[in-house]
Amino acid sequence: MKKNVIVIMTDDQGYGDLSCMGATDFKTPNLDRLANEGARFKCWYSNSPVCSPSRAALLTGRYPANAGVRAILDGHRKATGLPKETLTLPKILRDRLGYHTAMSGKWHLGLAEGCRPQDHGFEQWFGFLAGCVDFFSHIFYWGMNREGPGMNPTHDLWVNNKEVWKNGEYLTEVITEYSIQALRRAKKDSKSFFLYIPYNAPHYPMHAPQKYMDRFGGLPWDRQVMAAMVSAVDDGIGEIFNELARLDFIEDTITFFTSDNGPSRESRNWLDGTLDPYYGGSSGGFKGHKFSLFEGGVRVPGIVHYPGVVPASKIVEEPFCSFDMLPTICEWLHLDISDMELDGISQAGFLEGKQPALERDLFWEMDDQTSIRRGDWKLVLNGQIVEGQPDEDHVFLANLSKDPTESKNLSKSEPSLTTELKYAAETWRADLEVNWKNNFKYLNQGTT
Repeated sequence: MKKNVIVIMTDDQGYGDLSCMGATDFKTPNLDRLANEGARFKCWYSNSPVCSPSRAALLTGRYPANAGVRAILDGHRKATGLPKETLTLPKILRDRLGYHTAMSGKWHLGLAEGCRPQDHGFEQWFGFLAGCVDFFSHIFYWGMNREGPGMNPTHDLWVNNKEVWKNGEYLTEVITEYSIQALRRAKKDSKSFFLYIPYNAPHYPMHAPQKYMDRFGGLPWDRQVMAAMVSAVDDGIGEIFNELARLDFIEDTITFFTSDNGPSRESRNWLDGTLDPYYGGSSGGFKGHKFSLFEGGVRVPGIVHYPGVVPASKIVEEPFCSFDMLPTICEWLHLDISDMELDGISQAGFLEGKQPALERDLFWEMDDQTSIRRGDWKLVLNGQIVEGQPDEDHVFLANLSKDPTESKNLSKSEPSLTTELKYAAETWRADLEVNWKNNFKYLNQGTT
């Protein structure tokens, strides 16, 4: 049998919100264990500072716009999303290798028929389709108080495209339960499996049962509830790995863990009408957060666990992007994907310790922001630190090896390099816009 694959993604979890990534005010022992037994990435990047595009990149190996998703997608039941013709990791593993494919958690890649998980390779799935739901009622409330007609609340919980009701059950725990059911089903069927577990914690609304809150009673509320929500995820991952061990899957399973983007500063996190930015999540000292192309918006936690292949306690300093996951997994599975158009690259040999990391330019876009990383250099055009408020420097250049927090703008002192990187970033963005116009304009997605 082929190796099994598990991909775990959290939601709005900042770089500094795991104890193995530097958090000192709460512990995540199960994720710490995965990092100790595998590799921990000090420079894992999401491909977008917001959720839908970053998820599209993770599952397709493409830049988000090249996959057909470049904006936060709507949550009403007619909302379009990831085009059906876009190839995804579960689809190619199911169709080419006969894998059992399952998902448990947050989709946020479209609600309309043709965009749902079963349209993208998942044989079994549980979860919700919009961007966020109440953790106990599983109702999508976002938009109901917006200017204009707003949006009515919508219940959003499904099993294999059939609506189900689980009133009062804490969603993080239910996601774990369905993940374990998927493992048992794969064992019963004697099939290799791909399991995607996109937890919605710690995305707002900030909800956690008292048993988790009590673990962190000494922290301020905003940090306490963040720690409680992440702790519930960590407990769930511990339960999943206990089940993997019981089913004798551990040694034959590749596991990736990451977050979709940096921590949210959105005032709606407070739940009390407070309009101040929310401070519960940590970017680990990096500049920016969700919605920003500075490091805090796109540099996120990253762990890979592959016993016997990826050395234990490996620390990865080199940049790795979410869209690299698909080609890396496919190389480990000896799956020929030369017919697929990809933007990510396989770093399998590097992660095994057999060859240097492959170098390339990395690019990001979000609204008017565009950025590029080349080696140690990072250029951000029209960057913003706070959502909707442009940074005072329209061109910002930093050397991340010397200034990882992007505190000093070197664009004036490095004019030649700035011009070179600016041209590369603008050329990439222009090509992206052409591709979007030619292939995806019909989707009518905005860029916000």
